[in-house]
Amino acid sequence: MIEVLVVDDDVRVAHVHAAYVEKVPGFHVAGQAHSAAAALTLLETLPRLDLVLLDHCLPDRTGLEVVREMRGRGHQTDVIMVTAARDVTTVQAAMRQGVLQYLVKPFAFTGLRAKLEAYAELRRTLDGGGEAEQAEVDRIFSIPSAAEPALPKGHSPTTAELVRRSLMNAGGPLSAQELADRTGVSRQTAQRYLKLLERTGRATLTLKYGDAGRPEHRYVWAGRA
Repeated sequence: MIEVLVVDDDVRVAHVHAAYVEKVPGFHVAGQAHSAAAALTLLETLPRLDLVLLDHCLPDRTGLEVVREMRGRGHQTDVIMVTAARDVTTVQAAMRQGVLQYLVKPFAFTGLRAKLEAYAELRRTLDGGGEAEQAEVDRIFSIPSAAEPALPKGHSPTTAELVRRSLMNAGGPLSAQELADRTGVSRQTAQRYLKLLERTGRATLTLKYGDAGRPEHRYVWAGRA
């Protein structure tokens, strides 16, 4: 299990985020904190922490100050900023301090789930050890491959990644409706992104025939990263 510390000054929001985390397979909330001081105390006292979901606007110190203090104390725990602070200066400072991901409030469960699933995939890649090819290095640093096709106009990179990961982790064919249920997008949106994956060779279309009527279109991950 990936042990997570949820840090937010709003107790209610912290509880919501913790509930979101617990819904993602492979993740467990080890603790919650509502101030910088409490977060730093839990970092020292909890037996194990892998990830901190960290708000920036805390009552005693900023989230970025917490990250600096963590690193100063020798804690290498990974950090995802989960905050309403969206100014470029803060985002840039977070990148420079080694924050892995940055999720802007407000967001739905699907937004956080996509970040957590990407983090889990990163850990699996790093835990594998050995040497990495350029494509793997690019994935580690979240750099799109040069071979990655540009998204057509009107397509969201966030939605495309959510659909991609959901289909990749499905373990079998999915219809547009099934994918919509998994991701929270509309059926029409799911269908549009599935067709894009098929056109780019990342998904294969299969047909499921019923007793009557048109066959159901189902898509299966084609095995490309």
